[in-house]
Amino acid sequence: MADEPERTGQPQAVAVTYERGDYALTRSPGHVLLPLHGRLIHHNPACPHLTDSGTLPRFPDPDGLLWRRLIDSAPSQDTAGRAEFAKSIGLTGGKGQPITGVCGCVLAPVSAAVAGTLPPWPLDEALAAFDRKRNAAPLAEMAARAEEIRRDFPWEDWPTLPLDRFALGLGDSAQTRPYCYLLEFASTALGSIAGGSARKHLIYFRAQDGSWWHDSRYASAEEAWEQVRAGLVEAVTAAREGRTADIDAIDAIRSGPALVAKTLRVYAPDSALSLYAHPWVAHFVQRLTGEPVPKLERFALQARLKDIVDADGRFAGWSYDEVVTFLFWWADPQRTEQIVKIAAGRDGSVWEACRAGGYIAVGWDAVGDLRAYADKDEYAAAFKTAYAEEYHDHQPKISAKANELWKLLSLRPGDIVVANTGASQVLSAGRVTDEGYAWRADRDDHRHTVGVDWDDRYATRLEEPERSWATVTVKDVPAALWTKIRRAKSDGAQAGPDDEASADALPEAAAAVAQPLDAELRTLADALERRGQAVLFGPPGTGKTYTALRFAVRRLGELSGLPGVDPYAEPGTSAFGAALDALSAAGRLTTVTFHPSYGYEDFIEGYRPVRAGGADGAGAGGISLGLSDGVFKRVCAAAAADPGHPYLVVVDELNRGHLPKILGEAVTLLEKDKRGRSVTLPLSQDPFTIPPNVYVIGTMNTADRSIRALDAAVRRRFAFLELLPDSAPLQGCHVDQLHLADLLDTLNQRIRTHLDREKQIGHAFFLPGGAPVDSAAELAAIVRSEILPLLQEYAYDDYTLLAAFLGDDLVDTATHTLRDLSDEDLVTALYTELQVKGGTE
Repeated sequence: MADEPERTGQPQAVAVTYERGDYALTRSPGHVLLPLHGRLIHHNPACPHLTDSGTLPRFPDPDGLLWRRLIDSAPSQDTAGRAEFAKSIGLTGGKGQPITGVCGCVLAPVSAAVAGTLPPWPLDEALAAFDRKRNAAPLAEMAARAEEIRRDFPWEDWPTLPLDRFALGLGDSAQTRPYCYLLEFASTALGSIAGGSARKHLIYFRAQDGSWWHDSRYASAEEAWEQVRAGLVEAVTAAREGRTADIDAIDAIRSGPALVAKTLRVYAPDSALSLYAHPWVAHFVQRLTGEPVPKLERFALQARLKDIVDADGRFAGWSYDEVVTFLFWWADPQRTEQIVKIAAGRDGSVWEACRAGGYIAVGWDAVGDLRAYADKDEYAAAFKTAYAEEYHDHQPKISAKANELWKLLSLRPGDIVVANTGASQVLSAGRVTDEGYAWRADRDDHRHTVGVDWDDRYATRLEEPERSWATVTVKDVPAALWTKIRRAKSDGAQAGPDDEASADALPEAAAAVAQPLDAELRTLADALERRGQAVLFGPPGTGKTYTALRFAVRRLGELSGLPGVDPYAEPGTSAFGAALDALSAAGRLTTVTFHPSYGYEDFIEGYRPVRAGGADGAGAGGISLGLSDGVFKRVCAAAAADPGHPYLVVVDELNRGHLPKILGEAVTLLEKDKRGRSVTLPLSQDPFTIPPNVYVIGTMNTADRSIRALDAAVRRRFAFLELLPDSAPLQGCHVDQLHLADLLDTLNQRIRTHLDREKQIGHAFFLPGGAPVDSAAELAAIVRSEILPLLQEYAYDDYTLLAAFLGDDLVDTATHTLRDLSDEDLVTALYTELQVKGGTE
């Protein structure tokens, strides 16, 4: 672990996690400053939020841990609980008011990328601040849940345990309570293994077709179960004998590590820490040792973590459950990954019950408890059976609504739910609790629920209505919209005349500053971290360049330290453009476009015309050839001189250039394990190196050329991420009666049928300026000038094929022309062909 900085002058900030957010902690100098009127403690007397004049009262903080004790005294939204703690220790402001939060000069919310550049909060400090007594009840609950499972499934019964007592999918699992149901859904106190498919349980029954799913190497479910059961028994036996690392060699259970790890918690609790995700184990190994994580298989790394804890005398006398509780409190690797809005019934009809009960409730009760389904396919079939008539057999609508409900199962503790009614009213927001999804059979309706810890300070009315909110029950909330909701909360907070900037005290305001990466950017970030370069590929209009630039502003902006760069600026705004300009001017972002004439001399180095003699070129030499560095060589030189910042090169239309010719020697150096090595360039004889802080994102349009046509050596060095048309941003958005999501889905289904998936139409066509098109005139213009020419090109002027895409009301196959329709008639024709007819084909 890093040594603790000395408390002299301005102490070095350290990285702290709290409520699944990242913060930079500036330690106190042995005391905290208390405001005369506000309710936040301060560590910095020069903090701009301190607007009080005169000498400020101080409160002793000899160990520098008062900030943590205060925020741990009650959850962030429980100001009454924090006030009670403050009063109990005499922590009051100049007017006698209890202190309930900490200022940004104590904890400054930062992104995960910035937190990664800071030393972590030292273990000794964390152990001193951790209140072991507060966790007595949760630890007792963990022990009780494990004992209940052992009671229902005694260890001695396992060698002959029947399959129907183990597997999901046989009837209503919530009633029959097989082992896999208990592990995934009825023992969250022991840690969650929810999410993903039922395949993590190694074998399950698929009611939709009456078959068993299991590893295909086994000839029958009976054979598969014999091997899985024997493997689980062998794993627990090995763990009990201190041979946890041997579990990695048990082939029959290799595909179910979470199932195995939680089984160990139940039947061999002294053998390993109850961590069910390999990245979490690796994270804590690194944090406890301060060293790179050894390259070990899953359970070998579990055994290594146990050895580290056992050897650390500071954990003497602690149970492994308590150690795990502490580790997540100290250095939680989990982050808020999803922000969703969920309508609280029609016109908010179920809101008061939800608010009082600490949950959000959703309808579609006919499908029953979602946890009873073995996988999404089985659920989707049941949803279609239950609601096909209600949705008039319109398959896009059925699929969209089924996906909305299924999303409830993907919500994890710490994710954020925004409760709404209508298109503008935010009723509240809060974090998903450990309860997660639950089927509440005692409710009259809206029995699908997710536990939420509501914070009514979020209640607000949006300045601009979200069109889709009026008709879509469950929908992702983009980062930009979440920022608006947070700002509305801050603006509406009641603060005293001399209070700090807002009563929305940090760290509660973290999400307004450091927002989670959405799934698309997170996937891209992981690919770049793994390979160093990635290609975004897909049909036209799927947002490839848009995604690359969003990533540039977000990731480079968070780490830039440049003035005027807002990493959370919304695309299409002046702030987003200003961020791109600032990053480009600083050399951190470079954008180029490849084309057939682009060459090695442009990208790496080459001879180019230069003026000789006078500045006007009229000297003795006139124009001559000089050796000049190319774009990429210049970027690599700048990055090598500035290793503390990432440098990104975005190559648009990557596949239009002759890549082996353009890249030259760089093809070898792009590989992650060859970063930092050098080769000698043939023209200048200079050594050339690609530093590890240089990243490359390429974009390519698969309607022009398949990735299979790329040079194989080039292809091996890039991660390839496909961006396909996504109707989600268009759900609930209409132009007259035409639902834009149905238009996109049905049109692309027809294109896939008659052509191929690479020639689909992207959603960006219908999102001019980033917002769904909302008028018949604008939609008609997009169809006529952008979509029809593209389809004509794909059809090679085959108007019969064109009519198969768009229908006879738009295409006259006899005269090989497009019918002359008014804007309104064109929208009606699209509605009839692609929504009314198309949805039932």
